[in-house]
Amino acid sequence: MSKKWLGLAAATTSAAMLLTSCGGGGDGGGGTEAEFDAGTTSIVNPSDEQGGTLKFAHSDQFDSLDPGNTYYAANWSFTRFYARSLVTYAQQPGEEGLELVPDLAEDLGEVSDDGLTWTYTLKEGLKFEDGTPITAEDVKYAVARSNFAPDIINKGPVYFSQLLDAGDYEGPYEDEDLDNFTGIETPDERTIEFKLKEPFSEFDYVAAMPQTSPVPADADTGDQYQTQVVSNGPYKFESEWTPGKTLNLVRNEEYDPETDPLTRNRPDKIEVAFKQEENDRDNRLMSGDLHMDVAGLGLEAAARGKILRDENLKAQADNPQTGFKLYFAINPNVEPFDDKACREAVLYGADKTAMQAAWGGEVGGDIATNMLPPSTPGFTEIDPYGTPEHKGDPDKVAESLEACGQEDGFDTKISYRSDRDKEKKAAEALQQALAEYGINAELKGYEAGTYTSEQAGSPAFVEKEELGIMAYGWGSDWPSGYGFFQQIVHGDSIKGAGNSNLSELDDPEINELLDEAAVTDDPAQREEMYAEVDALAMDSATLLPYLDQKALLFRPENVTNVFFGESFKMYDYSAMGLAQ
Repeated sequence: MSKKWLGLAAATTSAAMLLTSCGGGGDGGGGTEAEFDAGTTSIVNPSDEQGGTLKFAHSDQFDSLDPGNTYYAANWSFTRFYARSLVTYAQQPGEEGLELVPDLAEDLGEVSDDGLTWTYTLKEGLKFEDGTPITAEDVKYAVARSNFAPDIINKGPVYFSQLLDAGDYEGPYEDEDLDNFTGIETPDERTIEFKLKEPFSEFDYVAAMPQTSPVPADADTGDQYQTQVVSNGPYKFESEWTPGKTLNLVRNEEYDPETDPLTRNRPDKIEVAFKQEENDRDNRLMSGDLHMDVAGLGLEAAARGKILRDENLKAQADNPQTGFKLYFAINPNVEPFDDKACREAVLYGADKTAMQAAWGGEVGGDIATNMLPPSTPGFTEIDPYGTPEHKGDPDKVAESLEACGQEDGFDTKISYRSDRDKEKKAAEALQQALAEYGINAELKGYEAGTYTSEQAGSPAFVEKEELGIMAYGWGSDWPSGYGFFQQIVHGDSIKGAGNSNLSELDDPEINELLDEAAVTDDPAQREEMYAEVDALAMDSATLLPYLDQKALLFRPENVTNVFFGESFKMYDYSAMGLAQ
């Protein structure tokens, strides 16, 4: 984080810890009675009660339960039940939920005078589920496997491999001698020193990622580790888990809540059912048979209508700005999008009002005209491809098609996640709008669990299947322009699998601006850089933002300690309990 953020975090950590207290994190933000939108600013149904089974449902399945091998925000939120990181976010509603607090570490990172070493010290008495002490080397191994073995672990972000001064280290599966991983040093069993290539002022945010959750080397099974993650949090896997089957988490007897800044141990058991049909899921939520949609995307059309018409049901709902940008990535490596004018034809032809309607109208979000979310420092309102009432501009489309030699239109493909009905409808809305101009798009649906790792996030697959346009959504990895942009527009973030830079954008000017921002101390200067990155990314015509997402979320009456967490932009699952 920047030095300004560092100062703010250091000053507020003590206050946040007082609010959360060891083992008592969820009740400091002020409780409130259930009413519409109450959960966006306060804790609904506060309670210290423990017990019961907290039931989640997923329309598809997690891309992975391995904390080091996942990149969905819902997964990061859910892993806090069994995987603690060096640093985490305060368990509070509103802006306080963005405050960093030490989790496994005693304090936030201590940075050296030259900015190249960040040091963390583990708390005393930390243990894995089998009672084995957690050591600094377990954290070092976790980072090594999650960032330096892309052939095996490739679904998560790659900040550590980009930032650490690790030479040509090939990862623990190729090189079993962890001493050869010079990007991290462990002078004793509790001290972890991260060695950076260049100063990086926002490193505490990177330390808050689940990739710093320790992994015992002798338990690592590569990409199969998700079937039996070794817990260091309040819950553990009840037994070896088979992907797609119901997941059960039970209490971890070796977990010590006195070491934890959060309260995340209220239920006796946690259950996640996968491949759940969305409308059935919504009905079960409203009946109280189910407690949470773990994907955090909000209710479907039928349930939205019922809730907004019924004041009693509406009192159990929240409609927050999620901070997620919904957009379509246009890949310039797929013809005819190697010609910018053909990409511009899509941007001018899109009917954003129809795509907004696919997400439920205004309750689903506000029409977006640029990539940087409005809540992110550096946001400047621009609309370089604006059209009348956001419904498309036939004249501009015709000019663009003529400029790229496709006067009669062309054929392409649009991909989307098939288990996400709203995303599918948005893809259909784009398809229908483009068809009016002779741009004929075939829809290709893929499951969310493999979408980023095997289809849209695989450049080879994209090129082979000629996926010219790909539906996606993105939230900031941390609250800054760097945390939002780096993984989706920086050329260094393009990966062979698990790629989030779906446009494969590799613009030297964008790359240089983001690299420079990473070592710039002045927040105002960084914000100017992020605004410039936004303008350049839009000018590339490889991104079609259409919605600043909102979600209509439902909280059953029997769920306690419910609030919208700004850190992961969904309900904070770790705080929840059940009325007994």
